[in-house]
Amino acid sequence: MDLTRTRDGWADLRGALSGTVLPIGILAVIAMMVLPLPVIMLDAFFVLNILLSLLILLVAMHTYRPVDFSSFPNLLLIATVLRLALNVASTRIVLAEGHTGEDAAGQVIKAFGEFVIAGNYVVGIFVFVILVIINLVVITKGAGRVSEVSARFTLDAMPGKQMAIDADLNAGLLTAEEATKRRQEVSQEADFYGSMDGASKFVKGDAVAGLLILAVNIIGGLIIGTVQHELPVADAARIYILLSIGDGLVAQIPSLLLSIATAIIVTRVSSTHDMAEHIGKQVHLSRAWIPAAVVMFILGVTPGMPNQIFLFFALLAGIAGYLARRAELARAEEPEDTGEADDADAAPKEAITLEDVTDYSPISLQLGYGLISMVDGEDASPLVTRITGIRREVSRALGFVVPGVRIRDDLGLEPNQYRIRIGQTIVGEDRVYPDRKLALAGDRTAIRIDGVDVKDPSFGMDATWIRPQQQAEAEANDYVVIEPESVLATHLSQLLYKHAAELVGQDDVQALVDNLAKNSPNLVQSVVPKLVPLHVLTAVLRALLHERIPIADLRRILEGLANLSNRNAPASEMAEALRPALVPLLIQQVAPLGRPLPVITLTPDLEQLLLRTLRQSPEGELILEGELAQQLVTSINETSERMSAEGKPGVTVVAPQIRRAFAAFLRGHMPDAIVLSYTELPENRRVEVAATIGGAGALPRETGPKTR
Repeated sequence: MDLTRTRDGWADLRGALSGTVLPIGILAVIAMMVLPLPVIMLDAFFVLNILLSLLILLVAMHTYRPVDFSSFPNLLLIATVLRLALNVASTRIVLAEGHTGEDAAGQVIKAFGEFVIAGNYVVGIFVFVILVIINLVVITKGAGRVSEVSARFTLDAMPGKQMAIDADLNAGLLTAEEATKRRQEVSQEADFYGSMDGASKFVKGDAVAGLLILAVNIIGGLIIGTVQHELPVADAARIYILLSIGDGLVAQIPSLLLSIATAIIVTRVSSTHDMAEHIGKQVHLSRAWIPAAVVMFILGVTPGMPNQIFLFFALLAGIAGYLARRAELARAEEPEDTGEADDADAAPKEAITLEDVTDYSPISLQLGYGLISMVDGEDASPLVTRITGIRREVSRALGFVVPGVRIRDDLGLEPNQYRIRIGQTIVGEDRVYPDRKLALAGDRTAIRIDGVDVKDPSFGMDATWIRPQQQAEAEANDYVVIEPESVLATHLSQLLYKHAAELVGQDDVQALVDNLAKNSPNLVQSVVPKLVPLHVLTAVLRALLHERIPIADLRRILEGLANLSNRNAPASEMAEALRPALVPLLIQQVAPLGRPLPVITLTPDLEQLLLRTLRQSPEGELILEGELAQQLVTSINETSERMSAEGKPGVTVVAPQIRRAFAAFLRGHMPDAIVLSYTELPENRRVEVAATIGGAGALPRETGPKTR
């Protein structure tokens, strides 16, 4: 009992000291910048600074994961401030007492000035400059770039990791406590890399500060020594430059150690071993050491070479290769010595194949177990039939064969949940009820019907999932009733149009080109790949599909690219130049030939404002004031919805100079928006101006139907 009480007392004392020492130490560091420091304390703090830097470096080398050393950014800041405070204190002593001799700034600075640089200040200057170059240009710059990229990638991957944890929790693979711990680890990792991105700037600033402090010490010492203390220039240079170089080196070496520690932390990969074990395990390969030993032996027997040194290292490499080979053979024999018979039945169940973790399907539809009944009967099921019809429709509309949709169940989803992926990216998810039907409220619907109130996944309209026996009642109250297969298929169709550019790769484009070569072999042979490489053609087609321009007329596209190939323009500009010849394919899809094309225009004043804003943007993007942007988007959206209710497509027409930037701006708020320029309107189509956006508050100003 007494022993336990003693241990508890020591623990309380240690906690009290740890909570007190750090604040007092930080205050002492700040005081060093203002108050004079005795020489003996300056030596002690310099040695402490070196010890702290070595400690941080060794801890960084022995961490298994970067997050295990999450206090590193704080330690880096404290060590940097300590070193800068020592620079200030040593500069005060060097400039004030340097005329008394080389012992004025303490034994540590003197030792670095005499022993490290051999008392030659010219050598010292070059050594110091080389250390600064290594620290600033190589290590610090590389570590800063790695930390910046790591922070960005970690933050980008954070939502996906959170979703994976939720999926494992829903599937029963994790308990609630384990899921909470995983979420905390993900959040801690994001915070750590964000802090490291900023902490790396401390190291860079410290290296620059060391160079500037050296210059201040040398120049200030020469002026003070020759003017105030009337020393000869040679003596002043010898004393003050040696002291300044010693001061710079005694600070720059710990700075270099911290830079190396920073680089180790940000380049560290999470592992179950520390850095030495991690590297040793991966480098200990006989396939690497034995060829290296042979090359070193050949160099060792080559006349004119330092034969003994090369032969010595060839012998060391040969021994390392022999030991590595023995270890590899021992590892290969281990499965025979282990109890395989006991695990024979369990091994096939626990084996994970590459097919289990890879999925190269361009389009995949994941269904919760409650939706599996929708695909019963495989190809004859209503859902599969509708998806096949949608693929055929989208392929005809866009001009390329939409890849097949892989349908599979996913126990990580809720029973009525589905998820649509393009490649590995989740682009849509919602819920459908196979035993119900979706009722969409019409304009004249006044009676609310009982059911599960939701938003339509395709268009965001108010809807209700009703039971089949309620269909007659819903239709009598002006509801539009839709089958669950149609709801899911319509959502898939909308996403295929939206992400069509991601479905076309170089293999698909090559297939299109090969098909065209059957009818136009000379055109294909003269353009692809002589004038336009396949990857450039793919980028152009993706840019066109990104704005829903069909690529069915590949002959016209290649002919246009042949005329543009000498411009050496980027793919986006080449696609923009091809638009006037291809836009009629889009227009004939949204408006029949016999009807006028209803368009939304902008007032001349608003177009001039957008044009001036675009010219002022260095990136070529349309950046608007928040209120104006909101009013503009709201006006176009309301006008488009009103026109859609009347059965008219909402096509916005603007000046050619702002079309691409305005389309990019509008798609950020209205993904399905179609933006054309005046020069893209075909001459053989009648155009009806349905509304003009502009005037006070950028609200829609009805102009009445005007045709051209």
